[in-house]
Amino acid sequence: MCRILLVEDCDMFRNSLVEVLRSHFPSARIEEASDGRTALSRVAMVAPDVVFLDIQLPGENGLEVAKMIKKAHSLSTIVMLTGYDLPEYRCAAREAGAD
Repeated sequence: MCRILLVEDCDMFRNSLVEVLRSHFPSARIEEASDGRTALSRVAMVAPDVVFLDIQLPGENGLEVAKMIKKAHSLSTIVMLTGYDLPEYRCAAREAGAD
């Protein structure tokens, strides 16, 4: 069973993405978090295979959270989410450990 963690502070977008993921991967275990602190506790509990991570979160930003996730669970694949198509974000995400 695939374990997915979705970290997004916008409830409407997070709920929509969960619906899409469940429709495509009905047997996946999908966990949710709306901030970095909750995300890190979910990583410790679930050891997700894939993490969809918003780059802008309340508290710690997604880049810092990505670094902490990779340190705690290096096998997780991290997909950064952002509404901004900036080369600086892509570069920073890769440096933080995003795949």
